[in-house]
Amino acid sequence: MMSFSIFKLIGKTPLPKLSCIASTKFCNSFSNSTVPETLWNLGKLNHVAIATPDLKASTILYRDILKAEVSEPLDLPEHGVTTVFVNLGNTKLELLYPLGVKSPIQNFLDKNKNGGLHHICIEVDNIDEAVKSIKEKKIRCLSENTRIGAHGKPVMFLHPKDCAGVLVEIEQA
Repeated sequence: MMSFSIFKLIGKTPLPKLSCIASTKFCNSFSNSTVPETLWNLGKLNHVAIATPDLKASTILYRDILKAEVSEPLDLPEHGVTTVFVNLGNTKLELLYPLGVKSPIQNFLDKNKNGGLHHICIEVDNIDEAVKSIKEKKIRCLSENTRIGAHGKPVMFLHPKDCAGVLVEIEQA
């Protein structure tokens, strides 16, 4: 009532209420019942991986010079790498060194003699649904199925040509 009298005082009439009968589709688009629940969510940055031609020198850099907390080397023969994790508090760096003759890191180092950024890893809350959804959207995965990664959790790598030039690893949170 009060708002109506204010409109009369300033010489304007209030706007009519929207009728959802005329545009049921439009009005229903704002209803929670028509919004599908997401089956998976992207989480936090887990780590940034750096390929290095000298794991010992890189470990010394981060541990002794930059004073970061650094893990012991961990061999992952199924991935063809030796990893060292550098804890930064809000995320980690993963130092990657080739292990074995078929190491994908050796291929990377053959093209990048000084090493460099190899991939980023982002957590997801449901990796199976994430992989299914990603594949449906025609994003190429580097393997058919997830594999167990350095943290003992399922991971999947996404092709850099489909991810803005970046090799992306998704990992079960």
